[in-house]
Amino acid sequence: MMKFINRLEDILIGLLLVSITLLVFAEVVMRFGFNTGIHWAQEATLLMSAWMVLLGAAWAVRERSHICVDALLEQLSANTRKWVVLFAIAVALVYCGLFIKSSWVYVAKLHMIDIELEDIPIPKWTVVSGLLVGFGSLTLRLIELAVAVWKGEANGFHEHRESLLHDDGCDEAGEKV
Repeated sequence: MMKFINRLEDILIGLLLVSITLLVFAEVVMRFGFNTGIHWAQEATLLMSAWMVLLGAAWAVRERSHICVDALLEQLSANTRKWVVLFAIAVALVYCGLFIKSSWVYVAKLHMIDIELEDIPIPKWTVVSGLLVGFGSLTLRLIELAVAVWKGEANGFHEHRESLLHDDGCDEAGEKV
C-alpha cells in the first residue's frame, strides 16, 4: 500500500511541476507572441503551486531531505537526540492536526455555499481540498518518520549532515563534499 502511495505522490508532484511549467510557458508565448493571454492561467498556476508545496513537504519528510538545523542535535547523545527528534515530530503532528481540522471546516463551508473559482468554472472546495490531502500526507510521513526514529532506523528529518563538515571540506569519513 505504501509503495502505491509513494508512487502516486511522485506522479502528482511530477504532473503538477510539468503542468505549471507548460502553462507558464504557454502564457508567456501568448502574451509576448500574440499580445493576448490565458485569463485563467495565473489562478491555475497559483493553485497548482499550493498543491505542489503541500505534497512536496510530505515528500521531503519521506525522502528525509527536509530542512533541519542539526548543529545542536549533533552535540547530544544518541538517546537524547532521539527524544528531541520525537518531540519535534510530535509538535509537527499537532500542527498538522490543527491544520487538518481547520481545513476540514473551511472545505465543508466552501462545499456548503458552493462557490466557484474566480476564473475557472469548478467548485472552489475541490481545489482547496488540497489542504486536506497535503496535510494528511504530511501527517502520514511524520508518523512513518516517528516509527523509524523510534526503531533506530532514522536519526531525524534528513540524512545529510552539513554540520559535520571539517575545515578542509570533508565529512567525518574524510570524503570531499
